[in-house]
Amino acid sequence: MYIKTLNNIKLVFVGDINSINLEIISKSHSYLANKKIKYVLLGNINEITNYFKKINFHQDFIEVFSLDDLKYIKNSKICIFDLDTDLTNKSKNIINQLKISNNLSKVFSSNLVTMPINKSIIKKKYDFNGVTEFLENINNKKTYMLMRGENFSIIPITTHIKFKDVLKYFNKNKFYNDLNEIISILNQNKLKLKYNEIIILGINPHAGEKGTLGNEEIVIQKIIKKIQYKTKLKITGPLPADSAFKKINKKQLFISFYHDQALIPFKILNKFSINNTIGLSFNRFSPSHGTAENIIFKNKADNTSYLECMLS
Repeated sequence: MYIKTLNNIKLVFVGDINSINLEIISKSHSYLANKKIKYVLLGNINEITNYFKKINFHQDFIEVFSLDDLKYIKNSKICIFDLDTDLTNKSKNIINQLKISNNLSKVFSSNLVTMPINKSIIKKKYDFNGVTEFLENINNKKTYMLMRGENFSIIPITTHIKFKDVLKYFNKNKFYNDLNEIISILNQNKLKLKYNEIIILGINPHAGEKGTLGNEEIVIQKIIKKIQYKTKLKITGPLPADSAFKKINKKQLFISFYHDQALIPFKILNKFSINNTIGLSFNRFSPSHGTAENIIFKNKADNTSYLECMLS
């Protein structure tokens, strides 16, 4: 019953309170209500309502004690599911609240939108590289960071690791499994994504120059040939990363081997973007902005990426 009635209701983990997150949520509420988008905020109810008071956001809110209650609540209401907070340990709070948000999304098959957090604070006490990796670990599922923009999308095979460790994560079997899994997820098309080409970037300069600057691209090329028959998508590559983005379109998905190789051109060439974790039993989205502590309470926050997450 829950899956049937709640899979169109989004769960929004409010993330770091010391941020622009709740300003963005407040700016977006009327628009989403008009679009008949139902959602519930996951966070400490006192912190959320106090923040709203500071920014003079006086929308009516309702505390929900069961997500099943949302079936009977109008879109115009702000719904809050209270998550306890230990005021003495911010890092522990974020970790616990992420775990609860994850579990709720799994149980109710609801999309999860996670608002930004300050990772540097958490990393002082926990082995934490990012929400994508965290969700992968607690769900014991391989996940991928799909960055979706209005001009093209990208997936970095490695995410938040040191550059010197990139090649430690590359081998024939691992890349074969990664590419195979990505294609399998895309073929299921639960996200209704319409890619017609996957473009694999080379690791070495000039895509290895026919093996004279490394043999990784030779390995990649052989794997592409083995996998191509499994999908209708055209697989191209490996291409030199310095020229691969000259011709781009919305139906292209680029796969890179390390974070900045694709994130730099992605953020320059796309004005709007969202982070979509794929590989979980539910869809997880996150806006592309950070906590932006420098503009808190200044009414300067842009809600475009958040709206894209909520409408996806």
